[in-house]
Amino acid sequence: MHEDTHGEGHGGGESTEFLSLERELTVLLRRARANQGEMAREVHPDLESAAYGLLVRLEECGRQRATELAAYIGVGKATMSRQLRALEQLGLVAREPDPADGRAWLVDLTEEGRTRVGRVREARRARYVRNFSDWDRTEVAELARLLQQLNRGMEK
Repeated sequence: MHEDTHGEGHGGGESTEFLSLERELTVLLRRARANQGEMAREVHPDLESAAYGLLVRLEECGRQRATELAAYIGVGKATMSRQLRALEQLGLVAREPDPADGRAWLVDLTEEGRTRVGRVREARRARYVRNFSDWDRTEVAELARLLQQLNRGMEK
């Protein structure tokens, strides 16, 4: 039996396109998890892999409330509090009272955190430049656009 590329083949109606998508996303996500762990250790040897995304978010968006960070990362308040305590102990982030709401706290990178995260991100961008050196820049831009579209679709 052949597989219809419009979604009517065997295997519960999956098309070859969606099977290929699932396979390639699995490989991409596995590699991304491994890379995130490496980048976290480059920022600080004791940094948890999951906390790297928090640091990147703070570098890109500036200081934020812990509740905003938890919502963005997709974790609960207790997990976020634990991660922020660990980052504070490593000297990578600092908390300060929110002037708009005395009950809330704002979290931001320390100078040390900003320096370390910036250095690791710059090295990662240089790696991308090397890895994609044989791609046309319009292809790189198209990949970035499609990944952004994918990420937005997965937020829903």
